[in-house]
Amino acid sequence: SIFFHLSNSGFRGVWVLDSLSAAIGHKRQSTPWTVWPGGHVSKYSLSWLAENSFERKKQLTVQPRILWNSDIYRNANIPSSKWDKFMSCNDELKKFLQNYLLYGIAFVDDVPATVEATEAVTQRVGLVRETTYGRMWSFTSDFSRGDTAYSQLALDRHTDTSYFQEPCGIQVFHCLKHEGTGGRTLLVDGFHAAEKLRQKSPENFELLAQVPIRHEYIETTDSHRNHMTGIGPVLNVYPWNNEMYLIRYNNYDRSVINTVPHDMVRRWYVAHRELTTELRRPENELWLKLTPGKVVFIDNWRVLHGRESFTGLRQLCGCYLTRDDVLSAARCFGLQA
Repeated sequence: SIFFHLSNSGFRGVWVLDSLSAAIGHKRQSTPWTVWPGGHVSKYSLSWLAENSFERKKQLTVQPRILWNSDIYRNANIPSSKWDKFMSCNDELKKFLQNYLLYGIAFVDDVPATVEATEAVTQRVGLVRETTYGRMWSFTSDFSRGDTAYSQLALDRHTDTSYFQEPCGIQVFHCLKHEGTGGRTLLVDGFHAAEKLRQKSPENFELLAQVPIRHEYIETTDSHRNHMTGIGPVLNVYPWNNEMYLIRYNNYDRSVINTVPHDMVRRWYVAHRELTTELRRPENELWLKLTPGKVVFIDNWRVLHGRESFTGLRQLCGCYLTRDDVLSAARCFGLQA
């Protein structure tokens, strides 16, 4: 046996490398174990220690993804789930979640055009997150909340609830009715655009990943009073492997930039303009028409959405889902998330 010491935050234990015979064959494997102060013994396999080491962790992807532009996504020819099978078959739900994890968007077709059916299909995936907009919301272009989303105007690409300290994880849309023209939905893979920026201008990518900025939402109406702020960088990466996990991009809700010195603000605007150029490239835009029966699930931490202007009566319903519960559902199917 080989003895060595483990020092962790000033806490010292004695490790023992004990050679054991493998159950199969004549190979020998070593099982390290440590004796802690007080006599408690912990044993670990070498494979567990290797798998959970920092050197291993920094080489692994937390969540595998396929970055896409319009051509990449359309050529992948990803099938939508069907309402009946989706609601009754776990294999169908697993396929749906796998597509959602890989691409940041997934669809369910043939959903009854009601708020109740929309709620049922979302609850098949995870828990609804109630916000100031309610639990399940349904709206038309009546400008009832003083928000351009409640109008017939075009909306540029953006992520929702950037003014929350933790933006909502999943956005769900279902167009229940549209009697008019226009109104196509725009989807853009924010991670694809950000990776292009990282390749072309790594210093600008780093700046957008480091500078905290504020987004703000103020609502003062007879029925609603809200003042929300969320502070964080536009791009968020895991520090151990530099993998992106969140983009917070919303030009409508961005507030005063007063969290960094003036000279850095000027550099930030240059970097943000370059990211915006990537996000607005026509080849990165996936346009589709949401029709009654088609429900889209959007990863609000990755995929930006918008719309073109429209005429006539257009009624949408939807909700936000909690991100943790959706990822938990995927892991329970053995998916990497």
